[in-house]
Formats: sequence, C-alpha cells, structure tokens
Amino acid sequence: MTANEANGRDMAATSYTRRRLLAAGAALTGALAAPGVLRAQGSEPALQEFELPTRNISSFRSHDWRDHFKTIDKPSMVADTVSRSLHYWGIGGDDYRIYPTSVPRNDALTRRGYTEVVRKKIGPSWTPTVNMRAEDPSLPTFMPAGPENPLGSHALYLSWPAYLIHGTHDTRKIGRRSSSGCIGLYNEMIAELYELAPIGTRVRLI
Repeated sequence: MTANEANGRDMAATSYTRRRLLAAGAALTGALAAPGVLRAQGSEPALQEFELPTRNISSFRSHDWRDHFKTIDKPSMVADTVSRSLHYWGIGGDDYRIYPTSVPRNDALTRRGYTEVVRKKIGPSWTPTVNMRAEDPSLPTFMPAGPENPLGSHALYLSWPAYLIHGTHDTRKIGRRSSSGCIGLYNEMIAELYELAPIGTRVRLI
C-alpha cells in the first residue's frame, strides 16, 4: 500500500451533542467541522456515524430553513456550493440533516436558484451532454449503471435538464469542486436521501 492509499483510507466519525455543537459553532463562527451527517432528532442533534475520509470533508455551516423557504410543508433541501454541503429538512423542519457534497468545478457550470425533484432512479445510467463530450471527446455516448458510472448508486433528477443530485463511486470527489454541474454525495448518503426525498421535494442551490 502506498502512502497516498494509506492516507485515502484514513477514516473517522465523530458524534456531537447539542452542547458540543453550539460550542463548536461559536468557536468556528458558525462552521461545523464534522465528517458526516448532522441529524436533528427532536431537540438533540447528533452526528450520524458514517466512516468517511476526513481529508475530503469541508467545514459545514448550519442553515435555518426559514432563510430559504416560506413554509416547510413538504421535504426541502438546500445545496450550499460554498461550504459544499447539502441540507435536508423533513416536513415541519424537525428532521434536519447535513451531507458533505461535491460541487461544480467552476461558476460557469453552477446553476443557482429554486428547483425540485422530478424523478428518482436507483442504478442510474449516464448520457454525457453535448458540452461534456465537446470538452472530453473520450467520454462514451452512454454508460449503463455500474461501478464505473459517475452517477453512483442513486440519482435525484431536478427540473433543470441535466442537473442531478446523485451518488459517486469515486469518494475523492466529495468535498471538492469536481462535477460538471451536479451535486454529488457518498453512495451511502444518497441512498438515505433517496428514501427521505420524494418526487416534489423542493430544492434550492446557493
């Protein structure tokens, strides 16, 4: 095993109580430097324990759904391309979760605003866009589901054509500017989000 491979396998998971989260937020000016998923269950948020490469995780910033939506009468999500995290709220806002993500490589590929989930797929296939193939002619015209597919294990399709929230088999991309416009999650986390977010879930990209 090389040194790089060893570093890539450095895994960690940390649990936070409400008191420790508040202390961390004060110390980091609202940033939550936590490798994993922040879950608010009732009044006691905790960090769901996923084993993740810590070198790929950016600092999280907590969000209040009222900053983005008038009501929370349906599941809603905010994808923050600055802190590279996706925020999920269940109906009523009690179920609050944060997932680390990959984000578009540059601003030209980034679309911001309001959209919604219009389709869901387990084992998505991938059809690169014309622009993708113009940039990289070696890309296939079509790729079926599988370990080489960049859409990972699950995909949520947005109302904007060719924009998705999806998984990735390449965990090195999470926490980085690495996509062609989509928001990427670890496969384990997109599988959880897939079950939480029905068609019609509101989404805001910022």
